[in-house]
Amino acid sequence: MRLLFVKLKHIGDSLLLTPTLSAVRTMYPDSEIWVVVRRGCEGILRGCPAIDNLLTAAAPEASNRSRLNWWHDFKTVRRLRRWHFDYAFELTDGDRGRWIAALSGARVRCANGAGRALNWWWKRQFNCISQFQWQGRHRAEKDFLTVADALPLEGEVPPMIFARHLARARPPAGGLSNYAVIHPGTRWRRKRWPKDKWIELGRHLLDRFSKVIISAGPDAAEVALAGELQAILGPNVLSTAGQTSWEQLAGLLHGAKLFVGVDTAAMHLAAACQCPTVAIFGPSNPAEWRPWKVAHRLVRPGGIVISGSEPANGNTRAGAKTQDILVASVVRAWEELLHATEC
Repeated sequence: MRLLFVKLKHIGDSLLLTPTLSAVRTMYPDSEIWVVVRRGCEGILRGCPAIDNLLTAAAPEASNRSRLNWWHDFKTVRRLRRWHFDYAFELTDGDRGRWIAALSGARVRCANGAGRALNWWWKRQFNCISQFQWQGRHRAEKDFLTVADALPLEGEVPPMIFARHLARARPPAGGLSNYAVIHPGTRWRRKRWPKDKWIELGRHLLDRFSKVIISAGPDAAEVALAGELQAILGPNVLSTAGQTSWEQLAGLLHGAKLFVGVDTAAMHLAAACQCPTVAIFGPSNPAEWRPWKVAHRLVRPGGIVISGSEPANGNTRAGAKTQDILVASVVRAWEELLHATEC
């Protein structure tokens, strides 16, 4: 059985597909699994052993697209049509992904019609429309239960995965055994936590860990922030300086005792590596975006800490500001988390 999964969203969203792919591989071990994601998102999926073939479509950011993107997507669709898929699942809820899934020629073409209603045209292109109401549910559940409406899957939604044997070790973690990873950068202004609070948190972490590693994406602002924090916090703080691949960051996270970060792809990767995670959440909806199936604590304004065993019941603080989160709340969260995981 040949299966196609199309998810043309951002990097973290791509990783949230891995529980579904793992479940499909377990249930249908002889299936051939193809995945199409946006260009630039493929690296974070290289740790998912369930994937047989990984293709890309146009990048999600308009600034990274060109007039020839249509030609790239055309070639992708032409390649897909040669393989005569049994099932194609469109998990983007957007027109570009729908076109790719519909034109794949798959015998069964499935999309979700509950979140964003399909118009009459799209209803004619898909012969299996899931009505799973995913709003307020975790996005890992959305993918799993949408697929399960067409292709039976058993059991609960699995954890995310970036397999240890597919990660790559990278200095400066080589030889270290007691370090934490923090990821302070994000391109979303509303998710940012002030630099002075990261400095204060870093000093607390250095009292507990021999090293703190700052993870930074390639964005110039993220690299600059990491460099500033490193300079202020001293020689026991190291930075990836935007030079780390997703495989290398996964290698760091598999060896780390703790991850602290805002709601980003790095946070989801920490969960996929089963690294104990403290997530700093401002306006993000924890019901949909919290760390999935990993030991974690979630910190929100007002000192709210949601443990890994408690459900997050929706976004009751949609107007919450990340900068209002106290350092003391984050410190208390990671101390409590480490106590729970080390016992």
